[in-house]
Amino acid sequence: MKKFLAPLAALAVVLSPAVAMAHPKLVSATPAAKATVAKPTTLTLTFSEDLVAPLSGIELTMTGMPGMANHKPMPVKGFATKVVGKTMTISLPRALPAGTYDLKWHAVAGDQHRIQGGYSFSVK
Repeated sequence: MKKFLAPLAALAVVLSPAVAMAHPKLVSATPAAKATVAKPTTLTLTFSEDLVAPLSGIELTMTGMPGMANHKPMPVKGFATKVVGKTMTISLPRALPAGTYDLKWHAVAGDQHRIQGGYSFSVK
């Protein structure tokens, strides 16, 4: 019996840090990457783990606007970010106007490591 338990105990020790060192991953987003949507007032990001609310958030930048060539990127300000469990909800003060957007997110879960990523989407 000891011969059977020893390898299981060793395996548990080896696997335990892997579970503890897991990082949050973006599972889904609305709007999704490369999507074209109609004037959203809310953005939703869902992660693989519960997030630490004060350490998680986004930056949103308008990178293109119809009819305006050589448009400089404009940061979108004034939104509210709410984190509940694995979901981050961004409430915009008004619907996003037509254009292209870059969304950069950062997320911190229980392991306290900051993970970041991003994607683009369009508004028609």
